[in-house]
Amino acid sequence: MAAQVIDGKAFAAQIRVQVAEHVARLQEQHHIVPGLAVVLVGEDPASQVYVRSKGKQTLEVGMNSFEHKLDADKSQIDLLALIEKLNADPSVHGILVQLPLPNHLDEDLVINSIAPEKDVDGFHISNVGLLGTGQKSMVPCTPLGCLMMLRAHHGSLSGLNAVVIGRSNIVGKPMAQLLLGDSCTVTIAHSRTKNLKDVVARADIVVAAVGRAQMVPGDWIKPGATVVDVGINRIEKPEGGTRLVGDVDYDSCAAVAGAITPVPGGVGPMTIACLLANTLTACCRSNGIDEPQGLTA
Repeated sequence: MAAQVIDGKAFAAQIRVQVAEHVARLQEQHHIVPGLAVVLVGEDPASQVYVRSKGKQTLEVGMNSFEHKLDADKSQIDLLALIEKLNADPSVHGILVQLPLPNHLDEDLVINSIAPEKDVDGFHISNVGLLGTGQKSMVPCTPLGCLMMLRAHHGSLSGLNAVVIGRSNIVGKPMAQLLLGDSCTVTIAHSRTKNLKDVVARADIVVAAVGRAQMVPGDWIKPGATVVDVGINRIEKPEGGTRLVGDVDYDSCAAVAGAITPVPGGVGPMTIACLLANTLTACCRSNGIDEPQGLTA
């Protein structure tokens, strides 16, 4: 039996509807409009597309969108001064500095200059520590989106064996923390894990976030397992041109798995949806208003 396809595009649309409903209530009952500020340094084409999409979706759910585009040679002092200004602006509830930054800028310093309560990417060292110790934090968007889809598919994740392939600060490590928080038994694997096939084959949940095109074949997957593919890789097509693929070999994995996310159309759309959810959460927390249920970890 072919795997159930987990439609991230449809799921993300549902999240945006929920966010928009909460935003409307905030405005009606408290006269507050959540605001998201996105900072783009330089002219990286992929980053420009991503920032435009974020701005568009922010406005569509009724939030205020503040875009700050800086030249690629902007100094670190100037960038930090802008972040300090946004930190102090009460109309801005979420701040996101689009990565990657030009080489002359210190990404860690920039990220950690954002007020933790406005760090809607969840990358600030304080939020990393809070998440790791099971406390309330801002959660990175991509792992949060994966968790939402897994909860929706499984209901309870308690007791399930989960393998996260990848150990990045952006996806792998926070994904493992979130799964632990939902009482999974979690293994973090990576490209140097010995007997990786055997490790993956024991998993009820496989989250592939290693950044290698089609690295995980179907014969690694436990029959009926849920496969969440975070990878986005562009490969050559035999007939010419390129196409997007994930970190798993979709066709062979879909033939074995119980459920699987496609690439594109799986995890990707959830990232911006969760960014909007995080901005809403940050707004509620800063104003002492109950957080929206179902939109946080």
